[in-house]
Amino acid sequence: MSLKDKLLSSYIAFEDYLEDDSPIHDLRSDAIKTFENQGFPTKKEEAWKYTSLNSILKEDYSLFPKKDNDIQLKDVKRYFLHEIDTYKIVFVDGIYNSFLSETTHDKADVCLLSSALSKDKYKPIVETYFNKVAKNNSLTSLNTAFAKEGAYISIPKHVELDKPIEIINFATGNETAILLQPRNLVVVGENAQVQIIERHQSLSDNAVLTNSVTEIFAEKRAHVDFYKIQNDRSSASLIDHTYANQERDSIVKVHTFSFGGKLTRNNLNFYQNGEHCDSVLNGITILEKKQHVDHNTLVHHISPNCESHQDYKGIFDDSSTGVFNGKVYVEKEAQKIDAFQKNNNILISDKATINAKPQLEIFADDVKCSHGCTIGQLDEDAMFYMRSRGIGQKEARALLMYAFANNVLEGVKIPELKRRVNKLIAQKIGVNLGFDL
Repeated sequence: MSLKDKLLSSYIAFEDYLEDDSPIHDLRSDAIKTFENQGFPTKKEEAWKYTSLNSILKEDYSLFPKKDNDIQLKDVKRYFLHEIDTYKIVFVDGIYNSFLSETTHDKADVCLLSSALSKDKYKPIVETYFNKVAKNNSLTSLNTAFAKEGAYISIPKHVELDKPIEIINFATGNETAILLQPRNLVVVGENAQVQIIERHQSLSDNAVLTNSVTEIFAEKRAHVDFYKIQNDRSSASLIDHTYANQERDSIVKVHTFSFGGKLTRNNLNFYQNGEHCDSVLNGITILEKKQHVDHNTLVHHISPNCESHQDYKGIFDDSSTGVFNGKVYVEKEAQKIDAFQKNNNILISDKATINAKPQLEIFADDVKCSHGCTIGQLDEDAMFYMRSRGIGQKEARALLMYAFANNVLEGVKIPELKRRVNKLIAQKIGVNLGFDL
């Protein structure tokens, strides 16, 4: 039985456990029909031209964990930002772990999507926001059909949350192979601010496929900083969909750090629905062996006087493959917008590959839009200069790679997270840089 057939037959059993009065019951039913009609994307589709899912669809994935899998804090503490206090929403094999979590309903709601879907007091927010910006493509629809658990974050107007939020999804490996489908809903009210860190982490070498969807709604003058840490095992694959809907004067920033995993696909879609919006999409990718990362971005400029900035840096070694497909779409009414897109890549190995496709579709006539893409190797003159001053080849190579990626880190506003990412970069480069990380 193919994975598609297994999912379609399992949906019937899954639906039996759900209450018919769920506010998203009809959405689930429509979504599974969309997935049934479209199936998994293939390389015949332009958006998936350089990324094949064939290798990860062959596994016999368990769709629902057979038991609760408890893990100890000492075994996973290193995956948390433990240097500072944070709110935490932790899932183990798709099941909420209250022991490792720290939620709140004080100034804001930082809790579970399952609670929001089942309690009447959340019903107005769910009906207003859930699945309102996510698109009806096959994999997003698959997630919607099985949407049950994930993070629910609602920040009321004028609230600046006192500490960051961590959303962490652990896979224990107690199943031979497992498919996880977390669904996150983030609603940030007028003049509110929040910082969110998301991570998917395998604890064994068993196969894991995560099909994740996050919807972000930023109301007027809201400010959202979202950080994605992707440094998983070579047996884990992630397909991540993030949709951001912005209202007037809002700022949404998504920083994606892709350092590990078998196959990673990041779909980022931003929609600017009010004037003076600012969208920032930054990313650092450092790959080795046969790892594959595909960044697919869209910034849809609907309103005038807005900005968007995209800056993605990639370093590729061995037989790794990178893809950048970035699109800026400017509506006719979106006059006087400033859109900037940049994708720079370094190939360390002759076998490494990068496929880059920056796109601008502009229907307004008074705009400032630019894009650039570079693919090359380390600067030999800079290497010679550093070697002539007594710096070893390995250290000189590492310093050049660090300098290449470092400017993207300037946008990280959590110092402890910035140090953590620096350490991950140093580990990927394979050298002690000799200064404070």
